[in-house]
Amino acid sequence: MRDLVEIGMGRTARRAYELDDIEIIPSRRTRSSKDVSTTWQIDAYRFDIPLITHPTDAIVSPGTAVAVGELGGLGVLNAEGLWARHSDVDEALFRLVQATEDSEDPAAAVKVLQELHAAPLRMDLIALAVKQIRDSGVTVAVRVSPQRAAELTPDLLAAGVEILVVQGTIISAEHVSRGGEPLNLKSFIADLDIPVIAGGVGDYRTAMHLMRTGAAGVIVGYGYTPGVTTTDSVLGIGVPMATAIADAAAARRDYLDETGGRYVHVIADGGVTTSGDVAKSIACGADAVMLGEPLAAATEAPGQGLYWTAASAHPSVPRSLVADAVDQELDLRQLLFGPSADPRGVTNLFGALKRAMAKTGYSDLKEFQKVGLTIRG
Repeated sequence: MRDLVEIGMGRTARRAYELDDIEIIPSRRTRSSKDVSTTWQIDAYRFDIPLITHPTDAIVSPGTAVAVGELGGLGVLNAEGLWARHSDVDEALFRLVQATEDSEDPAAAVKVLQELHAAPLRMDLIALAVKQIRDSGVTVAVRVSPQRAAELTPDLLAAGVEILVVQGTIISAEHVSRGGEPLNLKSFIADLDIPVIAGGVGDYRTAMHLMRTGAAGVIVGYGYTPGVTTTDSVLGIGVPMATAIADAAAARRDYLDETGGRYVHVIADGGVTTSGDVAKSIACGADAVMLGEPLAAATEAPGQGLYWTAASAHPSVPRSLVADAVDQELDLRQLLFGPSADPRGVTNLFGALKRAMAKTGYSDLKEFQKVGLTIRG
């Protein structure tokens, strides 16, 4: 039964939980972490770790996407970001870094991002970026917004994209519009020969609707990062991630029964900043996590230690700050697999996931989704 709380006369709200509110329960069995598998597969594409990068220019360049792919994850390039608009991205990023150094006003950097994203999209630049990733031999994934998905996808397919991510802050299978033709995800996905991952969502019903469009994966959340994303402040909309992941996992189970066996992957995007958050996301029912800010510390990240999401560049309602730069002292391999001398869970993210699975006795991700959970008092 849903836990409803009365917030006033005649008005109730559902109690929901963040990842910080829950803990994983050890079981009666443990095993060696060498016997644990973190492999994950979506459609025909297999990955060594359940990692998808949040599609922000702060952490994903064509080169970074290749590096993530070679390490066993999936790098997602933003097909509406800087690499799609500017031939000299280094110069564009230099402008952004200067804005953060020259002004204490957080709006200054956001204004620069808005100006940079006002430049027109150039399909030749997108095709060049996609070619660089494709030529490396790793899986090619790009993100498009729901508003531009129909327009950009034919050229992206021609360029060699293998997985399409249709992502907005909040997305639905049914968009009502007074002007123009809204994107019909069901017919859009049905016309494609590649898997589509769509999101973000925050509740059971919307997750189920997206699954029924034919999406191969559903993104839960909107990339919430404390001190960076401001969707809750700007729109009053928030997604307590532990509950949202569990709800989407319930929709996945019901959809599996409804279709007689079609499995849709749940991808957690938000509130995942430590290795413990990665483990708890999988424990709540996610198949993979979408990491953003933790990867800003990698030497390969193009943002020079700064972090922001694509929502920062919205021309009228930005919903992300540009976070202060962090030291880029570790490469991606060490961030993902260690070794680590930092006890805070910010490095060796997937080595720690294997250790958590081993300590609770589970050998693969599917089994680990059944681990016991408690709520912090």
